[in-house]
Formats: sequence, structure tokens, C-alpha cells
Amino acid sequence: MATSSYRLKTHTQQQPPPQPGTQPRPQQPNRRSNTNAKRRKRRETLPPHVVSSDGPWCCATSSSVAASPPHARRVPAVVPQDQAEAVLIAEVPPSASPSPLPMDASPAASPAASAVAAFSSPYPPYPSSYSKFNSALNAGLLNPMSPPPPPPLDKTRSSPTLFDMMANEQDYHPRPAVPPQLPLPGRAGAALAAASAQDRQLLLQERVAEIIGSCSPGNQLNDAESGDVRLTLSSKDGLTVSLNVHRNILVAHSRFFAAKLSDRWSKQQRSLPHIVEISDCDDVEVYVETLRLMYCKDLRRRLMREDVSKVLGILKVSASIAFDAGVLSCLEYLEAAPWAEDEEEKVASLLSQLHLDSSGAEEVLKRVSLEMATCDAEEPNGGNGGEEILVRLIQVVLEGKDEKARREMKGLVSKMLRENNTASQCGGMGGGGGANRGGDLSKESLYSACDGCLRSLRHHFALAAASDLIEAAQIARQADNLHWILDILIDRQIADDFLRTWACQAELSEMHPRVPAIHRYEVSRVTARLFVAVGKGQILVSKEARCLLLRTWLEPFYEDFGWMRRACKGLDRHLIEDGLANTILTLPLATQQEILLAWFDRFLNAGDDCPNIQRGFEVWWRRAFWRRNGEPDQQPPVLRITAAAAACENSC
Repeated sequence: MATSSYRLKTHTQQQPPPQPGTQPRPQQPNRRSNTNAKRRKRRETLPPHVVSSDGPWCCATSSSVAASPPHARRVPAVVPQDQAEAVLIAEVPPSASPSPLPMDASPAASPAASAVAAFSSPYPPYPSSYSKFNSALNAGLLNPMSPPPPPPLDKTRSSPTLFDMMANEQDYHPRPAVPPQLPLPGRAGAALAAASAQDRQLLLQERVAEIIGSCSPGNQLNDAESGDVRLTLSSKDGLTVSLNVHRNILVAHSRFFAAKLSDRWSKQQRSLPHIVEISDCDDVEVYVETLRLMYCKDLRRRLMREDVSKVLGILKVSASIAFDAGVLSCLEYLEAAPWAEDEEEKVASLLSQLHLDSSGAEEVLKRVSLEMATCDAEEPNGGNGGEEILVRLIQVVLEGKDEKARREMKGLVSKMLRENNTASQCGGMGGGGGANRGGDLSKESLYSACDGCLRSLRHHFALAAASDLIEAAQIARQADNLHWILDILIDRQIADDFLRTWACQAELSEMHPRVPAIHRYEVSRVTARLFVAVGKGQILVSKEARCLLLRTWLEPFYEDFGWMRRACKGLDRHLIEDGLANTILTLPLATQQEILLAWFDRFLNAGDDCPNIQRGFEVWWRRAFWRRNGEPDQQPPVLRITAAAAACENSC
């Protein structure tokens, strides 16, 4: 029995406006209002039904309703009460299955669903969760102020959508694991290797065709009609290329071909073209490029289209077949073209292997070798040109005017000197010290620059102490220069003499209190750098030199520490404090006690303006008192021979 649905709907007719001169008709009772009232009463007497997404379309909220016979059931539409319309679901036969209809069932397969869908309402239908929520709210199970629950997920789809299947493709169709590629045995491996070789052969032929096709019109390279030599080029991996070339062109440009393809050899050949083969080529494509140059009138213009790596390959082939014009053109290109850093080594290595007699090779090597540059002209004093250049660079940096540029160039020169020092040390260990000849500074050159800065510092310090502050800014400038040179000396482990010289500057230390702190605090940065170096073991000098350094510069250092902490950006206070503490702890215990007790009194009065060397104070205290008073005095062990004597007496 087919199910059918009927839609009951009431219409309200609009009354026409009353004509003038006629009496209005009496007001008729509103049938729609009466119908709604009857429905409301009937709804109150019947138990509520809920349309749920996880059950049948019509399911009762109680067991009594679920046991009702399958007669026609009336479902309240989920719409506002003032626009409620009844939808009558036809009687379901007993043989029908109680399984729920899917949400996405078509109207043709479900007339009842089509009747529900045909109901028009200006408001969207409420989900079933709101009906459950209202029932729980009426039963007092929920707080009236709590928000409604979120709408449940749609779980009624009988089959996944196309989007779900695409998103979960691995779940539906798991991809099989790719087995590892094993070497193919026997014929299969040989067939694969043959296919790979064939592909490489085809690729080579395509590149050669492009090279020949790029020749200018009228070029006779690979001209089958006029060529009298069939030249075959074969590489070490089995790739071959055959070209039609001309004997007169090869003989005119290459001394190698002139010897091989002489007139005597040509007369011995009975057929044309002559067959010539060159085997074991490193790169067949580069050989073809070199042959093309023999057919060009302007070789330099042709090479301008290539890069350095290609030109190096052409140079190698040209040198092997004695193609002098090609060698000269390649050298001219390399001398004028810019190189990348990784190409410099390739150029120098290839030129050293070829041993070319042309002057063009020397011109190219002058770009990367200082020895080649100094071969043409002898130095006047036989000195080291590289060292003179570095000394000049240091002097320019020390006398520069722009502070920002000076800082940048100081970093650059320090990096260069550090690299040169590392290279010279490696060369010395490997026995090749001459490889870095002329690229490093000697100890005398560095100390010469240091002495100049120290003389200028004493001069301007004396002027400032005499209240002449016109050039007081030079004090900080020269102190900064000394600090930079000291870093270089410490990096090269030759700063011992600097410490001794600085410790002997008693005159400079005596003038220190008479110079304003704003101009003198840079001088104490030099002292702090020495403290750090001694504390780290980067400078190893005698006990007398360390004591003299502290006696001369410790008090000025205390006075300037507050200014250093506030004015020097990036100052590592803890590093300086640890360096000072370690320097003090390298002295005899009595000297440690004298310096640390004086620091204790100063620190309590100055606070942050005094370096905090509390760790060094604790170490000194444990050395001086804690172990001496905490450990019992132990007498040196005394040898006892009484037992041995007794044994001797018994034996006698």
C-alpha cells in the first residue's frame, strides 16, 4: 500500500472596503483562530513527539507512545504557533519497516518527506536538539540561564559524500608500501643500462644539433657536401658524435691536426671523406664547441656568450690539440671576465696543470697570485709588500675621522689578520710557509703602531691634566686604538710586552685623577682588557709584572668603573669582575689579602660603582683561614723500625 500525504491549510479572505452609503457587515468569527485553539488543546492532551536525527522520523518520548498502534499519527510542525499548519502522515502498514528514513533521501522515494519539505514557512526549522533542550528545561534539569547546546553533527548519512571520500582516501583505499628498489638481475639490469645509455646518446645529439644550429649563416661546420673529413668523437662512457669537417680548416688552426692530417697522409687515403676518430674525450660537447670556434672569424665575441666553466673546458681542449687562437681567446676572456669565489681555484688549478707558455696565462694568474704580480718588478728594499699594505691599512684606520667607518673597518682588518694568521700557522705546520708569503704582519709592525698610539695618548693626557681640554677627545680615541691593537696582540698570543709596557706607565697613572672622568674612562677599558686576558690565561707574565700592573692601574680602574658601566655599550661587567678576581688570585697570599681587604672597604662605600669580586674574596678566605683552622694539624709521618729491630734481635 503506497503511502500518501495530505496537506491541510486554511485561507483567510480579505474583506473589501465598505462602499459609501452602505452599512458595514457584522464581524464574522475568525475560523483560523478557532482552529488554532482546537489544535493547541489537542496538543496539550497528546504526548509530545520529537523529530530526531538519530531515530525514526516520528518517535515518542515515552514507552507508552512507542507502543501505540501504527495508525495515522499527527506530528506537530516545528514552527511558530501563530503560523502552525498540520501535516498529516498517512497510515503506515504493519508490514512496513520501522527503520528511519535517511536525511538525504529523494522526494520520489519518500512522499512523506516530500510533504514535510513542501511545507513553506518564513522561519527555518529548529533542530531536534532544541526540542530535547526545551523538554529538559521544563523538567527542571537545566539552568534557564545556560546557553543552548550546539547542534549535533549529522550522523544520519547512510553513505559518505564525495568530499568525505576524497578527504579520507587513505582510509578507504590504503596505499601499498613501495618496496625498496633492488638491483635488477641479469638481462633486466642490462636492458635498463642500455636504455639509460641510449637516452644520454639522444640528449648529446640534441645538444650537438643546437650547437651546430647556432652557427652563423654560411658556416660550413658539419656540411656533408663540402666536408672531406668524417670526424668521430667518442667519450669514455661510450657516447659518440660524428661530424663532417674540412681538412684545410683543421690543419690551419691546429698543430695537432696539421701533424696528423698531413699531405702525405691525405694522399694515402683513397676515398672521401677521410675517416678520423678521436677517442676517450672528457666531454664530447666541449670538443664540438672548440671545433665550432675554428670556423668562427671573431672568437672573442663567440666566447662572450659562455660562462667561466665552459671557457675553462674549451681552454683545456684547445691546449690539447694545440689550437693557439682558441687558447689565446680563452685567456683573454678569463683575464677580463669576473669570477666567482669557487671559480678562482678552478682557474688557478687548470693554468698550473697546462703549463702554458703564453703571456696571457701570467696575466690571468696575476689576479689570484701575488707571486706572479711581483715577478715583473722587484721591490726597492726587498721587503714584504703584503706587510707594508697591512701596516698602511692599520695606520689609515687609526687616523680615520668618521667613527662609524672606523668601527666597520676595524672589524674588517681584524678578520683579515685573523685569517692570515691562521693560514700562516697551517702553512708552517705543513712545511709550506711560503704559500702565505707577504700576507701577514710581524710583531714589530704591530708594536710600532702601538707605540705611536701610546705616545699620542700621553701627550693629550698631559694637556688635559693641565686643564687644556681643547683636544681632550683624542684621549678616548687613542685609548680605543690601543684597545683594538691589544685585541690583535692577544689573538696572536704576543701581548706580553704590551702588559709590561702598560704596567710601567706610572706617570700616566699619576695624571689620571686630574683628568675629567668623561675623557679618561676609556683608558681604564685597556686595563680591564688586560685583567680579562690574565684571568683567562691568555697572557702569561711574571709575578712581578702582574703585581706592578695592579699597583699602577687598580686604583684608576676603581675610579672609572662606574663611568665604564654606564657609558660603554655592551660592557660585560661579570667578565671583567671575574678577570680581576682571577688576576688577584694569581698573586702571593699576602698580596691577595692586602688587595682584597682594601676592596672590601671600597665596595661597602661605593656599591655598584665598584667591581664586585666577592667570589675572589671567598676563595682567598678559604685559602688563608678555613683550611688552616678547620683541618687538624697533621705531623709528617715518622718511620718506625722497632718491629724490624725486634725481629733482628729474635733472629740473632
